[in-house]
Amino acid sequence: MRIAGAVRTAAALAACGVLLTSCGSSDDGTKAGAKNDEGGDRAKRAEATTDLKRIPDVGDRLQNKIPQNSRQVVAVYGEGEDSAKSTVVLYEKSGSTWDKTRSWAAHNGKKGWTTDHRENDKRSPVGVFTLTDAGGVLPDPGAGLPYTQSASMQAPHYWAKSHWHDFDYVIAIDYNRAKGTPPNDPTRPQGQSKGGSIWLHMDHGSGTSGCVSLSKQGMEYLLKNLDPKQHPVVLMGDKANLKA
Repeated sequence: MRIAGAVRTAAALAACGVLLTSCGSSDDGTKAGAKNDEGGDRAKRAEATTDLKRIPDVGDRLQNKIPQNSRQVVAVYGEGEDSAKSTVVLYEKSGSTWDKTRSWAAHNGKKGWTTDHRENDKRSPVGVFTLTDAGGVLPDPGAGLPYTQSASMQAPHYWAKSHWHDFDYVIAIDYNRAKGTPPNDPTRPQGQSKGGSIWLHMDHGSGTSGCVSLSKQGMEYLLKNLDPKQHPVVLMGDKANLKA
């Protein structure tokens, strides 16, 4: 039986292996020490936006995929289909309406977005996905989701130094993965060609290989506030696909 927020041991994780190909790579075009062109870490209190009937700027196609029991939505608004820049916004449901509570500058796949994600296409998948598991190299900061701490998630040090802390904190996006397992469990129910290991993780200042990245402060806030009892999901895509 798993307890929300409990730390799984590295020994239990070892059998799972490490699968980081979608979250980062040594050829993503960044240089060590690259500056964050979003102005650095920026976790900020959003302007009061309450009593929203639906998640803003999202059409019926994706709006209708938000589970009825979900009361937390992490919305990722990509700037464009081929852009690596995006904004992450946390919405929480109060009664029958949504409140916008926080927002952060973020990055997505360095080649943008796709509705048909494939292994190594360097694009983030468009869609609505549940959030059930978290982890990272660092100790549990007080996560609501089940949290696995393991050094096996450490980014390889042959990657640019700017990437070395990418996986200090991770929230697994349930795209082509087995729920209820550590983020780096290699299981891919839809097959290897559909890609996987799509995470929310810490930002290195530019596009990823398919994940969504934001500041350490943003990751800490999400880890501490996402509650499995609220059935959190991520709703993600470029602006055009979100509105479709």
